[in-house]
Amino acid sequence: MLMMIFFMFMVGNLIFVFKHKHLLIILLSLEFIVLSIYMMMMMYLSYVEFDMYMLMVFLVFSVCEGALGISVMVSLIRTHGNDYFQSFNLL
Repeated sequence: MLMMIFFMFMVGNLIFVFKHKHLLIILLSLEFIVLSIYMMMMMYLSYVEFDMYMLMVFLVFSVCEGALGISVMVSLIRTHGNDYFQSFNLL
């Protein structure tokens, strides 16, 4: 189980590094990484028999991060017309 979670984390990082053409793919890979970290924290906290309060806090922050990413993507699509990183002028 731990190897599968580590594999999920590494695949999410590889997608984040190599597939950086669209903003939506980057946001989905970040959510995939957050999901693997959540599963890793859940396994660790259940193994050491700690309280699951930190999982709820982590879940709230990850949902807020996802909503913020989607709102940034929607505003970029409205202003630029697409979600390509090549069309953004960051200067």
